[in-house]
Amino acid sequence: MKRMTSIRDVAKIAGVSPATVSRVMNGTANVNEEKRQRVEAAIEKTGFCPNELARALYKKSSKIIGVIVPDIENPFFSELAKAVEDEAFQKGYRMLLCSSGNNAEKEMQNIQMLVQMKADGVIIMTNSVDTGKVLKTCPVPVVLVDRTLQNVNEKAVVKSDHYKGGYLAAEHLVQCGCKNIVCLKEPSGYSSGNERYRGYFAVCEKYGLKEQSVDCTYVYEEGIRAAGKMLERYPDVDGVIAGNDMIAMAVYKELIRKGKKIPQEIQLIGFDDVKFGQIFTPELTTIHQSIREMGTAAAQIIEKCVEGQPCQKKNIFDVSLVVRETTMEW
Repeated sequence: MKRMTSIRDVAKIAGVSPATVSRVMNGTANVNEEKRQRVEAAIEKTGFCPNELARALYKKSSKIIGVIVPDIENPFFSELAKAVEDEAFQKGYRMLLCSSGNNAEKEMQNIQMLVQMKADGVIIMTNSVDTGKVLKTCPVPVVLVDRTLQNVNEKAVVKSDHYKGGYLAAEHLVQCGCKNIVCLKEPSGYSSGNERYRGYFAVCEKYGLKEQSVDCTYVYEEGIRAAGKMLERYPDVDGVIAGNDMIAMAVYKELIRKGKKIPQEIQLIGFDDVKFGQIFTPELTTIHQSIREMGTAAAQIIEKCVEGQPCQKKNIFDVSLVVRETTMEW
């Protein structure tokens, strides 16, 4: 196997010290023009690729944006991460993606790793109070996405209008003739889930409908379980608001398995408007979040922080109803 070129190899060819090569690469000090040209020629000749972590130590920057998501299997997070990566790549950054599995200890380890790597910023979706305490003293810029936490020294928050989303979902089902609407409520205390539920509850109060809910985390298997529990607890259900599109797909599968017709007997609406919702048959009625725009905005905030530019603290994106095949307007 061919040995990789080292900084010492470049220095030997250029006739300078390794320290001079480092200064040329990192621009940390003035170097004689003739020496600089010799170093650049040696780098081009050898195809030398400097150690990025070593370069980060010199420049106090790794050109890395860290992204920590709770569940990479959730298409909302993977689509958002892709938007971050696209924006980062265009501006000369790289993205390092970490999936915490909703584990606070793992989240804290990921944060510590990114700090040690001198990441230029961290984009995180978390609801852990323990993680929030770590973020409060995090030395790199932090952007919270799809979540809000108390007493976190974040640079900015990027999220959707979740209250409006819950309201639009419930209002649509009412307009579709539903009288017994069940909300599959996220029980872990996520700010996004709480706001969606409040929107649903406001519509129940508006039309004098009974509040009906079943706890369901944002995991596909939980959607299957919650659908069965919902039918036991609310056998007359005629409308379902799922926590996200992935849960809506799980609910659809379980309801069909139980012999229910959608949308003729039970109407179903998701949340997020991920691409799978359009591929799914039938296509999901859902609440659209501007996922790509949110990811792009989060990355741009980190970039502004690096450049010393001001950024907007609260960034709330509008949502909209997308009517497809799992609801049936009168």
